[in-house]
Amino acid sequence: MKRIILSRTDNIGDVVLTLPVAGLLKKYIPDAEIIFLGKKYTQAVIDTCSHIDRFEDWEEISHLSPEDRVEFLRSLEADAIIHVFPRKEIAVAAWKAKIPLRIGTSHRFFHLLTCNRRLSLSRKNSNLHEAQLNLHLASPLLPGKDAVKISLNEMESLYSIKSSEGKQDSFEHLSQKNKYRLILHPKSKGSALEWGIHNFSRLLEILPMDKFQIFVTGTSQERQSMEDLLSRHKDVLTDMTGRLTLEELVEFIRQSDGLLAASTGVLHIAAMLGKDALGLYSPRRPIFPTRWAPIGKNASYLVAAEECPGCAHGKKCHCMDTILPETVADFFLGRIK
Repeated sequence: MKRIILSRTDNIGDVVLTLPVAGLLKKYIPDAEIIFLGKKYTQAVIDTCSHIDRFEDWEEISHLSPEDRVEFLRSLEADAIIHVFPRKEIAVAAWKAKIPLRIGTSHRFFHLLTCNRRLSLSRKNSNLHEAQLNLHLASPLLPGKDAVKISLNEMESLYSIKSSEGKQDSFEHLSQKNKYRLILHPKSKGSALEWGIHNFSRLLEILPMDKFQIFVTGTSQERQSMEDLLSRHKDVLTDMTGRLTLEELVEFIRQSDGLLAASTGVLHIAAMLGKDALGLYSPRRPIFPTRWAPIGKNASYLVAAEECPGCAHGKKCHCMDTILPETVADFFLGRIK
């Protein structure tokens, strides 16, 4: 295998949890060139991984005619493509481009025609972590290796983060000396159940501000829904909402000490970078931590009450309120050296 395409054209957290696949492939096929086919807006995350040799923007390719998509994939001269996130148009183009090995899940009807190696893999009902499910798809390329059996602790070593040479301390002017730099990321863009602005507000009342420097991140669109938090605690926090590109956000997290968020891409970035990443989770499948917990040497999570009838049926509920601000505060106080 000289060239392998990883196709994952969805969101930031999903992309982060796909990067260990590149690490595993490099471990067993060190000379292979790994090409990541993804969305342009996730490139800043993909570029942190030293195991990825090249990025290709699916959004740009998708605007080509079907024939030109096929020709583009053929021009990559790939020996294999792994459809980590299945998309019919990519699967069809890879099939028509005659990429020799085309790997996908057997649970997608269009893979019956387009993939010549299909693995039985159901994400929705699985008790495996998302990253383990992603690794499973690489199994046909590994010599006798059952990738599913790789533990989450082992998986930490499959992240290989590039150094930020030339970017160190680019946010130093915002930092207060001898304080723990904690990022709060209250919103999730609908990808997870949120802890609630009232709980973040209570947390800020508890944390000793002589020990912590607090930053709040989020998009400019999310800022409006956080106005109460930002105005009520403006004297003790720095508002970074809408001020950072994804590339800048990655570097900002790299220069922080800890991050608190629901199950979002930002949480997984912090975990990957080795920060004190604390995730707040619902117990409901398939968004529970068994499937989506952050992976990193300093990452952890808190999960809401185990039984929540409303949450279990997708109804509005208050189970996330069972995660107490005092418990969150204790976690970060315990991380101060």
